Amino acid sequence: MDAFDQALAEIETFGFTLLTDVLTANQAGALREALIRVAEERGEAGYENRGGTSLLVRNLPTLDPVFLQIVDHPVVLPILERVLDKSLVLGSLSSRIVRPGDGYQDLHSDIPRHMLNPVSPVMLNTVWMLDDFNAEIGGTRIVPGSHKSGWAGPPEGMVVPHVYQPEAPAGSVLIFNGQCWHGGGANTSDRSRHALFGHYRKSMLLFQLDPHDGFRDQWFEGLSSRQKQLMRMQKGVGARHAADDHLL
Repeated sequence: MDAFDQALAEIETFGFTLLTDVLTANQAGALREALIRVAEERGEAGYENRGGTSLLVRNLPTLDPVFLQIVDHPVVLPILERVLDKSLVLGSLSSRIVRPGDGYQDLHSDIPRHMLNPVSPVMLNTVWMLDDFNAEIGGTRIVPGSHKSGWAGPPEGMVVPHVYQPEAPAGSVLIFNGQCWHGGGANTSDRSRHALFGHYRKSMLLFQLDPHDGFRDQWFEGLSSRQKQLMRMQKGVGARHAADDHLL
């Protein structure tokens, strides 16, 4: 079994796969520096979600074109396409920077209960690690097999003893079925955890965050045709689409 088929088998069986050495050290370092810079300008320091605190940076494609390189990455995208179909879209690309002292997120699914589908998932997440991930720095936790549970999170009172928290070097990517129970870890180290979160959806769904909002015209010509498709930009920057964050 080659690496591609291994990744697909792990996503089907466990709900996730971990790819190492997807980004070079220079690529990961450049993305980390860019993320730190835009976080200083646009980060939401008081962000709290499902019990965990962090510094949130939304909609990275609109903040710096350096982040566009991962939208259609040649190692990761074919895996996503095989699971979701080639008509998939980039639902959002954002970041949660987990700072020293930030605590655990509750385990949760990113799919609402009425959309859970153990046979045909509607969404995959990618976690692009820009620091070495481990338990101390607050690496992402995930529950193997939970994508087939039919629950959007652990039922009240349920003990969850089987939680996987990958240790992997910067440049690695965790791909997981959005139905998997997962959550950020607690950062007990003395440095922040930097990661990018690419959220891909089947084409019939809305964006989570619309990349047209604030995307600069001068960046458009630099997009590949596949990036334009993934961000629904075939008709240009001005053709906005509905997104979850626009629904009141």
